[in-house]
Amino acid sequence: MATDIVVEGPQLDSAIVEVLPATDTVVEEPRLDGPIVGDELWKALPATDRVVKKPQLERAFVEVLPATNTVVEEPRLDSAIVEVLPTDEKVLTVERYGVSNWAYTARVNVQSRDGSARAYFLKILLASDAAERVLGEYTAMREIYDTLPSIAPRPVGYGECRDQEGHFFICDYLELDHTLPDPVRLGEKLAELHRKSESPTGMFGFHCTSFDGKLPLNTTWESSWTTFFQTLMRDVYKLDVEVNGFWQELDDAVQTTLHRLIPRLLDPLTSDGRSIKPCLIHGDLWEANIGTDAYTGEIYIFDACAYYAHHEKELGIWRCKHHKLYGEEYRQEYFKNYQPSEPLEEYDDRNRLYSVETLLINSAHFPGSETRQRALDEMRYLIEKYIPDDTPVAAKI
Repeated sequence: MATDIVVEGPQLDSAIVEVLPATDTVVEEPRLDGPIVGDELWKALPATDRVVKKPQLERAFVEVLPATNTVVEEPRLDSAIVEVLPTDEKVLTVERYGVSNWAYTARVNVQSRDGSARAYFLKILLASDAAERVLGEYTAMREIYDTLPSIAPRPVGYGECRDQEGHFFICDYLELDHTLPDPVRLGEKLAELHRKSESPTGMFGFHCTSFDGKLPLNTTWESSWTTFFQTLMRDVYKLDVEVNGFWQELDDAVQTTLHRLIPRLLDPLTSDGRSIKPCLIHGDLWEANIGTDAYTGEIYIFDACAYYAHHEKELGIWRCKHHKLYGEEYRQEYFKNYQPSEPLEEYDDRNRLYSVETLLINSAHFPGSETRQRALDEMRYLIEKYIPDDTPVAAKI
């Protein structure tokens, strides 16, 4: 019967287990590995089975479970993570959730003393720079949440794990639909974030190093947007060269871009009495970092590498063909709420310039990617248009 529950203590013969219906729930206490239920039997369990084990489940077992299984552990959540949660909450389950190229991700289900339930999203990193990365993500998401709480899940905490290797970041869990967001609503919410934000220094940059994926961005405070973007581009280009090697044609274009093209396109933003406001941007706003609340339809953004920038910089990523938000619709809807800066006739070329940084950081993440060639093509287009007498500038990597 589907409602049967078999409790094992201390052991259940494997022949008996094999004749049970696939929908049965097996509760084991206290052992799952070893002579009672071996690795081969574990791997043979149907994907619909629900395995409950206390007090611990070895990582090797978790790694072979299908993504649809629910693993209930009591209470094996690192004590450092438990400490950042409210004291009246009891951890019920920890389940794998989502996909990340750089981290282990999970959903933590808890229950308060009053019986109410809630969930958190947990990320654990094992890299050598994990401490900096979780600090960067927490600070970025805290800055966004404090500016506009309706656009981001609430950050709860971050730090170093105490009972295992790794560093963690944890925030509220939201039930999100990850289909492409509504362009109108996204444009409204993003413009609201940019408008409400206020740089604490009045400059461009951020409190700490922001990480785009696994790679650091130079977000040192700078009063000049031209200088800030030159530094950002230069350091992203260095990351690309470290991974993909030196390419003379690309280097020629980058040096001209750094020393001549960027000043040509960005200096006019603050000339003839003009000024631009440092706005808090998400920094990596591709479709995987945007979700729509399954119940309210509200749009949320997450996994940020935030910093204070020219508001148009946020939209550079939406010009890149390797992302699904590519195209003019999303940009046009945003600009209905926050217009481009003067000179207006050059805003599309500024958007093209800003996209080059996105293309180069993608190339640095994925060696051999065609985004490196696309970055070169975009720079060549702009150089031919704005620096027609271009002669290569000496490399200064």
